[in-house]
Amino acid sequence: MPTTVLWLRRDLRLHDHPALLEAAKDGADVVALFVLDDALLAPSGAPRTAFLLRSLRALDGELSRHGGALVVRRGRPEQVVPAVAREVGASAVHVSADFGPYGRARDVRVGEALGDVPLVATGSPYAVAPGRLATRSGTPFQVFGPYYRAWAEHGWRAPAESDPAAVSWSTARSDDLPADPALARDVRLPEAGEEAAHAAWDDFRDRLADYPEDRERPAVDGTSRMSAYLKYGTLHPRTLLADLGHGRGDETYRRELAWREFYAAVLHARPESARDYLHPQLRGMPYATGELLDQRLQAWTRGMTGYPIVDAGMRQLLGEGWMHNRVRMIVASFLVKDLHVEWTHGARHFMHHLVDGDLASNQHNWQWVAGCGTDAAPFFRIFNPVTQGRKFDPDGRYVRRWVPELAGIEGKGVHEPWTLPDGPPAGYPDPIVDHATERAASLRAYEALRR
Repeated sequence: MPTTVLWLRRDLRLHDHPALLEAAKDGADVVALFVLDDALLAPSGAPRTAFLLRSLRALDGELSRHGGALVVRRGRPEQVVPAVAREVGASAVHVSADFGPYGRARDVRVGEALGDVPLVATGSPYAVAPGRLATRSGTPFQVFGPYYRAWAEHGWRAPAESDPAAVSWSTARSDDLPADPALARDVRLPEAGEEAAHAAWDDFRDRLADYPEDRERPAVDGTSRMSAYLKYGTLHPRTLLADLGHGRGDETYRRELAWREFYAAVLHARPESARDYLHPQLRGMPYATGELLDQRLQAWTRGMTGYPIVDAGMRQLLGEGWMHNRVRMIVASFLVKDLHVEWTHGARHFMHHLVDGDLASNQHNWQWVAGCGTDAAPFFRIFNPVTQGRKFDPDGRYVRRWVPELAGIEGKGVHEPWTLPDGPPAGYPDPIVDHATERAASLRAYEALRR
């Protein structure tokens, strides 16, 4: 029988896996390979690296139950993958397609290095692959609404019926997986692996009916928290979509999955937007520099701005490697439009700390907030951190959990501790800036730039 290599990247599962089905076709022996690529590991912070390593260990355990083992090698993929293919006499190397800027260029290099051994791409991390949909004029979508309608109309395949027990697994020499990096503040990461992903999804489905309301409340366990599992493909969005019905919660969640796919499509069409402005008109906005930039960034990253909802979010990021989506928007708006710090600084901080750090979603959500992304005119959308806190954390439970200095403040006053008779409690700062003043400054700068 021939031998094939299944080179795993963002598809760390054994079920609903089209590339595995293709690799095992005609009874081929399959070698499961993962390459520890320093180009991807270096910019990843400890939480995401630890979650990746735990996902790999879980995958290796699942493979062992079916008579296989995960082959791990460290190095440059264009050197490692051809070397493994030669060692096992592979007739082909199978992958799930990668549509990110680095992944696309890497796969070209690997394909060239493999020579006569084909690099076969089957499936992707998305229900609808980036680049598949286009406007009537044939151009990529730049606005979510029309994209969503085309995405829903296009539809997606049913989950692939891959059965790891039916695969003839083979193996090769493997490097040891490194130990988890040290996690600051005892970060509490979600349980890793395909089995844990399915358990988390099953748990959320019991709460799906309440999702439209609860997803906006950071103190409530109202979101799915599937983003980390989708990041590394321990569960495919196609699996989630197959379970969704037609209720209001189902439709709301389906739209959220589509946002992930929309941003992947935008990045595919405009790969430079991973680091640069999607719309360069706002590149000339005045932003803090030098010592002022350092001071403001330090206060924001530590959760010491004096605005409770902002500080709670930034501390949740440090404590869980994750932040509630509503709060992500609040803290991003505050950094860009109250502290006048360029969005690239915030995007880089998020990508370093988030377990679910996805390049397309992260960069384009930040650009959406900064006014240079896919929304027509979002710069005028400047979140007031006090009113946002009162609206979405009305009883202050979220703030009190993550900002213990404020735990003794009752009622909605927890969102404005500087208004208390004695000011903020000991150890908690006064507001770093005045929101009304900085909001006006941002709008003046925006109007000046437009002229």
